[in-house]
Amino acid sequence: MAEPFVDRIIQSICQAAELYHRLVLLAAPAGAGKTNAFQEVHERIAAPLINVNFELSSRMLDLTERQRVLQLPRLLSEIVSAFADEVILLDNIEILFDVSLKQDPLRLLQALSRNKTVVAAWGGTISGEQITYATPDHPEYRRYPLRDCLVVSPEAMA
Repeated sequence: MAEPFVDRIIQSICQAAELYHRLVLLAAPAGAGKTNAFQEVHERIAAPLINVNFELSSRMLDLTERQRVLQLPRLLSEIVSAFADEVILLDNIEILFDVSLKQDPLRLLQALSRNKTVVAAWGGTISGEQITYATPDHPEYRRYPLRDCLVVSPEAMA
């Protein structure tokens, strides 16, 4: 299952080059193999693989809560811009959904994808024309219409 899934991710990266927002979301619940798929894509196309939780949290350690809210978009942009590559893989993006940081994760990813193709691991599901993150009873729950990005999901393989 992993090989065709990785092939579909790579195909989506090529398709995204034609879009306004060059954003590919790898949508699957936790434990579905997103990180393994990212590692395989990283090896095959030599795109940088960034652990967003680690990189952002280490940069925000000395900031107040208010500073974190205000500076997170700039810090995330700096992390991605540090790589000259045209394709960036973002894994472990859960920090973007932290309620205390008051961010719109999809909008952040779309902003990054104007200058590079961004492939992000989205810990959620696709339902009809919607993509969700978490469950409705969870404080980090988000639901977005499926537009302005490509979505690849291992469930679509079945």
